[in-house]
Amino acid sequence: MGMETQQTHRPGQWKQQNKTHKHGKHRSKGQLERESQGRVNVKTLSKRNKQQARKNDRRHQAQQLRKQKRDEVLEKKRNRGCQGSPPHFVVILPLHKNVTCDAVLELLKKCDETAVISHNEQGVSHISIPRFKQRLSFFIPEYGNLHAVLDAAKIADSLLCLMSPEGAVDSVGEHCISCLYAQGLPAVTFAVQGLKTLNMKKQNEAKKIIQRHIDKRFPAEKFHAIDSPQDALLILRRITSHKLPPVFFRDNRPHLLAENVEFEIENEESEVGTLKLSGYLRGRSLSANGLIHLPGWGDFQMLQIDAPNDPHPFNQKLVQDSRKQNGLDVDMDGEKEEVRMLEKADPKHQESLQSEVIPDPLEGEQTWPTEAEMAEAEQQSKRKTIKKVPKGTSEYQSAWILDDDDDDDEDVVNTKGASKEHQMDDEDDDEDEDEDDVDMEAEEEEDSDGDEEASGDEEFETLTVTENNDAERYDENMDMDEEKAMFEKMKEEKLHVMFPDEVDTPMEKVARQRFARYRGLQSFRTTLWDPKENLPLDYARIFQFGNFKKTKKRVLIEENDGGAMTGWYITVHVANVPREFMESYKPGSPVVLFGLLQHEQKMSVCNFVIKRCGESRFPIKSKERLIFHAGFRRFSACPIFSQHTNGNKHKFERFLYHDVAAMATIYGPIMFPPSPVLVFKEMGTGAHELVATGSLSSVNPDRVAVKRVVLSGYPFKINKRSAVIRYMFFNTEDIMWFKPVELRTKWGRRGNIRATLGTHGHMKCVFDGQLKSQDTILMNLYKRVFPKWTYNPYVRCPPSICDTCDDDEDEEEEKEGEDMQAYKMFD
Repeated sequence: MGMETQQTHRPGQWKQQNKTHKHGKHRSKGQLERESQGRVNVKTLSKRNKQQARKNDRRHQAQQLRKQKRDEVLEKKRNRGCQGSPPHFVVILPLHKNVTCDAVLELLKKCDETAVISHNEQGVSHISIPRFKQRLSFFIPEYGNLHAVLDAAKIADSLLCLMSPEGAVDSVGEHCISCLYAQGLPAVTFAVQGLKTLNMKKQNEAKKIIQRHIDKRFPAEKFHAIDSPQDALLILRRITSHKLPPVFFRDNRPHLLAENVEFEIENEESEVGTLKLSGYLRGRSLSANGLIHLPGWGDFQMLQIDAPNDPHPFNQKLVQDSRKQNGLDVDMDGEKEEVRMLEKADPKHQESLQSEVIPDPLEGEQTWPTEAEMAEAEQQSKRKTIKKVPKGTSEYQSAWILDDDDDDDEDVVNTKGASKEHQMDDEDDDEDEDEDDVDMEAEEEEDSDGDEEASGDEEFETLTVTENNDAERYDENMDMDEEKAMFEKMKEEKLHVMFPDEVDTPMEKVARQRFARYRGLQSFRTTLWDPKENLPLDYARIFQFGNFKKTKKRVLIEENDGGAMTGWYITVHVANVPREFMESYKPGSPVVLFGLLQHEQKMSVCNFVIKRCGESRFPIKSKERLIFHAGFRRFSACPIFSQHTNGNKHKFERFLYHDVAAMATIYGPIMFPPSPVLVFKEMGTGAHELVATGSLSSVNPDRVAVKRVVLSGYPFKINKRSAVIRYMFFNTEDIMWFKPVELRTKWGRRGNIRATLGTHGHMKCVFDGQLKSQDTILMNLYKRVFPKWTYNPYVRCPPSICDTCDDDEDEEEEKEGEDMQAYKMFD
């Protein structure tokens, strides 16, 4: 029997037909490959083969980068404070007057029996700990000395802040930590002295108060008790092992803290001498052909760099053993030190101290024009336009006056002889503005004088009953001139807030002369302002970069060839240091030296973004002398303030307001950001009060700061679209001069001047709607302002903060005692 064959299914006409995949109008990758049959496009062949990393390769690459960064951090930790690197520099900062820093330092010295301890004349204590394989340097700045605290913190690797269980932080400590927080802090460790001497109940309360103070600025930090050698050893271990945050303005430059200061002078009549500073070099390498900076004194050149023996070696016992083997005395005090010269300055390659450009008086002379310039002038002369100008206007003046129908973004009002008048100071304008407000405030002053006399009589009657001289004693410490100046400044600031930039037109002076340097703008945001127009003579003395960011990148990458390397103990010979340096120098105060990068000794226009801080409410006016701590520099200058906004021009601010970031512009030496900035105001007592903090924004002379002046007028007769305005001008010529400038009102109307009415300043104006009777008509005029050349690198040290605080406390105690005595007499 034969095998049966299997029957296959044959689909019929009703077989289900599924829809094909709709891949769109484009061809799929497989279809393209079948059609190309291995052929490759010419453009694809000419391009570079870009390899796409796989997922595992990308993961492996990320692991390698992570491991590389981890190894770098570990390498820095291992090399910190060891032989060949500078000691780990720690600043012990007391935040309360009841803290005893010397007792804490003694605990740190005695916590390890194997530690090798040495001292120097500047108050720096060196501790070498073989257990940790590190050496540390401790320095205690003077309590309340602001400059000493800031200078020491600029070099410090770690900051050991000591707090008290009684109040944790006082006003002096709060002020110091605020300044350090704005300047840029190194690694911070908090310790409390005397906590374990309290009973348990008071300990818990003190811990809560102390931790609350720390959490304000350092929420991730905890405090440690330091009352025994075991506590000190734990703090030392933490200091030597914690991560060091970068401080960019310091790490990018060579710097050192002087541990030995000598001053040599040729003869007694000479005003300058040679300053020798010895210390451990940190940051980057230092060349003798470069320049250095002493904070508060300026920039100097170097004569040479020496390399003496390290007075505080890593392991002093090994040094003594090696000297025994070589047959030398163990005691090196009586032996003459061997000094090796590393590098001597070469006059051919040494950086110059020239900070300003010497302007050439013949540089602006007119030369014979080229053929291209003559052809361009002919083309411009063929363009003829018809303009409506005031009677008696010359062709030069008509060039900057716009027609009513002209929509170009150009300046409306220009100056008459502006290039000459730009050399005048801005004090004339400020005086005129101050004079305009005198009439408005005359009646208020009379009333206030009467009230003051009455109140003065009442105070005199009440004081004579107690038969004390409290008023006379209180007036001895009061400077009435400063009080009057502050009162006038506060009144001016209040008026400026109520009526921003409004100025009354003077009746005794022609307005077109008073505001000759001002111009009108069709739009403050979109109208172009040439930054090279009508520059003052000071701009011929400064330097400007073609590409500041590119120059900064190149300068930071460059390394100094030769000289001293990081970690070496060196002696720097600084040339031509003034004699006043040693006269004002106190042994124990920190002397800090910073090496300058390329171009940092040259002058330019620096712009700082700052913001008001502190509880002080006294007004700070533009062009007022302030003290700047910018990175490693310390100087005084008179800045101008402007708004921190985007655009090609920025509005000038007459005062530095609270809660608003502003731009402070000065003539100053070039610095490369990032660089923190602290702004202080010198008070009448000589103390420096912190008023603003911020950072360096740019070094750009082309930043345009524009001052606005608002002229106001009032409606006299109001029609449907037109109105008669008065009190803005007082003669016909001024109205015709400012006719092209657009008007606006406080209620949002806009208009223009159409015609003059009479000869006493009335004018007919047309607006885009009907005016209200209580509305005010305004005209905005603008001019560019420049800072004054007031840079001074010398800043004297202020008195100690604790001295002023003690005086205030003594006065309060005396007052309380006198009040109690008067109370007893009354009983």
